[in-house]
Amino acid sequence: MELLTTILQVLYVASTVGLAIVGFNSLLLSLLYLRKRKAEPPTPPTPDEADLPPVLVQLPIFNERHVVERLIETVARLDYPRDRLTVQVLDDSTDDTVAIAAAAVEAARSAGLQIEHVRRGTREGYKAGALAYGLEQNDAPLVAIFDADFTPPPGFLREVVPYFLTDDRLGLVQTRWAHLNEQQNLLTRGQALALDAHFIVEQTARHRNGLFMNFSGTAGVWRRACIEDSGGWHHDTLSEDIDLSYRAQLRGWRFLYLPGVGVPAEIPPLMMGLKRQQSRWATGTVQCLRKMGGTLIRSHLTPWQKIEALLHLGGYFLHPLMLIVLLLTLPLLLLGGLNNLPLAGLGLAMLGSPVQVTISQRALHRDNWARRLLVFPALLLGGMGIAVSNTAAVLRGLSGRAQPFERTPKFQARGADRGWAASSYALLSDLTTTLEVLMALYAAATAAVALTRLPAVVPFMVLYALAFLHVAGVSAWQSRAARRVQRRQRQQFRLSGSEGR
Repeated sequence: MELLTTILQVLYVASTVGLAIVGFNSLLLSLLYLRKRKAEPPTPPTPDEADLPPVLVQLPIFNERHVVERLIETVARLDYPRDRLTVQVLDDSTDDTVAIAAAAVEAARSAGLQIEHVRRGTREGYKAGALAYGLEQNDAPLVAIFDADFTPPPGFLREVVPYFLTDDRLGLVQTRWAHLNEQQNLLTRGQALALDAHFIVEQTARHRNGLFMNFSGTAGVWRRACIEDSGGWHHDTLSEDIDLSYRAQLRGWRFLYLPGVGVPAEIPPLMMGLKRQQSRWATGTVQCLRKMGGTLIRSHLTPWQKIEALLHLGGYFLHPLMLIVLLLTLPLLLLGGLNNLPLAGLGLAMLGSPVQVTISQRALHRDNWARRLLVFPALLLGGMGIAVSNTAAVLRGLSGRAQPFERTPKFQARGADRGWAASSYALLSDLTTTLEVLMALYAAATAAVALTRLPAVVPFMVLYALAFLHVAGVSAWQSRAARRVQRRQRQQFRLSGSEGR
């Protein structure tokens, strides 16, 4: 029994230390941001119209009936010389998105835009494959990429392109994600806080302190020579953006991050959509760690850069560590092996997120930042509650097996709109929801045992229980709403059909 207790204690301490490292690094990035928050890159001179280079805008889409028309119409309003702007709608869709996109492309072409509706007839390589295929059809030196739910402002290219004209080794300019539907529900408001923390604090801190940053998959402009010199788009991970980013920086290409340029996009309004998005990111990031970890360690980078790069690629291990701590707490309580173990790591791990969120909200919303922090509990519960699905995603990333690219559904959501319930794209609850309920019950049982054995553990276990119940409850409620609306639609369709006869 003593041997079992020792083994569990070692695993527990290792997990809490891992959580503490993640939390400490979040605090460190916050300090690095504060240190360099005013170090804005010099604004390049405005080039003459004749000096603006050709730009290819790539729009990779797959089954995006709700947003593809808005995407094409928005890109058609980009303020850039029409003779040097080409748009590719890289459409791998298998539903009526194809017809909607074709009509929108024809309308934009009639208005004078050079735009192509590119169909491969296959999804080989998924998004990376589509981007690579599009590059083969065009030789523009600069390539802008926007996902289906993004709406770049008209002046986007005029703000970004001049930076490439002053630095021949500038390979990428990444801009900040802004939000179209932040106020749709509590879930979107919580996600907005997390995204702001990432794009204001983390990306800025990495860029301005000489650390590796990454292309975020969209809302950025690449130099074609950088893509080609770095080996092009690879599709052996689900995070082709991080993969190419790291290969390019290892080749010596410089990146630029512009937090002052925001591109609005849709935040997933469904809990199951958020879990799918986070799972794909978790799997892809871990795949990049497997693929490039050894290369990073052996590279010319400084020890400091290597450590931060590995922590960046290993960030999603946070969720397996959280689950391990939860699962080990009850047996250690029953064995009496928890009393003298360090618990400070958990508290430290939880400080990084609120600090980053507070800093980012003060930077973006000086007038009402404090009021916006009232939805932080939603972010905290959601971030903890997706630990089940993200742990499974991390394991898939570690497996070395190829994984399918599952898109995050978009609905052109606005305000408090619940139009997602009527869409066939709405995702329904699955096995992860059941597992989340079981984890909530396990955490509640652990809290009950801890009341008499180690009361200091109770708040953590209650937080676990609330987090899993929150994620499972929202998933189940939204799934029920979608089923009810879609069932009503089927009944109305059958009724109208019988009346027609």
